[in-house]
Amino acid sequence: MIYLVEDDNSIRELVAYTLQSSGFVAEGFEKPSLFWEAMERELPTLILLDIMLPEEDGISILKKIRASSKTKKIPVILLTARGSEYDKVMGLDSGADDYVAKPFGMMELLARVKALLRRSEGEQEIAEYMIGDLRVSQSRHEVFVKGEEVVLTLKEFELLSFLLSNKGRVMTRDQLLNGIWGYGFDGENRTVDVHIRTLRQKLGDCGQYIETVRGIGYKIGGNL
Repeated sequence: MIYLVEDDNSIRELVAYTLQSSGFVAEGFEKPSLFWEAMERELPTLILLDIMLPEEDGISILKKIRASSKTKKIPVILLTARGSEYDKVMGLDSGADDYVAKPFGMMELLARVKALLRRSEGEQEIAEYMIGDLRVSQSRHEVFVKGEEVVLTLKEFELLSFLLSNKGRVMTRDQLLNGIWGYGFDGENRTVDVHIRTLRQKLGDCGQYIETVRGIGYKIGGNL
């Protein structure tokens, strides 16, 4: 179970959706009071914690977590718009295990969550995805089509991995923009279309695995 304390509804819902789509059980809370109630019912394996919150700020929550013998070992990642070096140091000195400044991409956040869980619990990251003649190695950042390696840019690799991690699900252009380029990205939906086109070209015959869902977005898999 992963708990997310974030008062921004759009961020909270997208992060929770991404975690759930990747096989995690996640629950989001818009207010600290709701989070503390949940902590009484069940302790999570990891906490994603915003700093700027109503009722109580994230640093105060973090200090309480670290002060209790029941919760002091729970991994905590701070999510906040405060990206200065001072704020990062303050957060880490207060007991945070990691710090992600907004805007951030969903693939980056997911990688940090998995890395922290591996360090704290020995959880293994998904090593690779295979679909038809396409094989993608997450740990090595390698892509193979019919056994031949294909070189992708970082964004192309993240886009392909994001679609594969949501295999069979239709991802809207906005979800792809937020998931790969981050909340603060001010580009247009055309950015996604351009990257999909070049990605299909590089994948050759396997480019057909990326399906266009008219008026919505893209998906990969589901009927392969």
